[in-house]
Amino acid sequence: MAGISCRGPNPRLAARYHCRPAPPAAIIAAVTPHQFNRLVTESLELIPSEFRRLLENVALVVEDEPSAVIRTELGLADDETLLGLYSGTPLTERSIDHSDLPDRIVIYRLPILEQARKPDNIRREVARTVIHEIAHHFGIDEDRLAELGWD
Repeated sequence: MAGISCRGPNPRLAARYHCRPAPPAAIIAAVTPHQFNRLVTESLELIPSEFRRLLENVALVVEDEPSAVIRTELGLADDETLLGLYSGTPLTERSIDHSDLPDRIVIYRLPILEQARKPDNIRREVARTVIHEIAHHFGIDEDRLAELGWD
């Protein structure tokens, strides 16, 4: 399942989303929200320090799943969901006097657990999603991420 380019009503949003499989309840029950948050933190440590320092003004949050408002704004079908969402102005598009609110990356816990399908895949899927969304902060679009194998 390939990522779908986010070209919805708000071009400042970049998302990673896939067709939604049936939720594996055993996986969701096996990973607590605290454990999931630790996986997100571990994923950040995969980013080289010279790039991590450029994330100081980025809020990284974990939510269970995308809200109805986000789903509508992105035009998601009922069988699609988001794994993560970057909203903000990529570094490559900022002017010297950029003063918008901090950028925001949301990692959606339940869809990632559903996508992983097996406990062994959870760490990898979290890391892929975190890195994918951080790449948008650096101005890397969906097409380039697909070329690099990060879709």
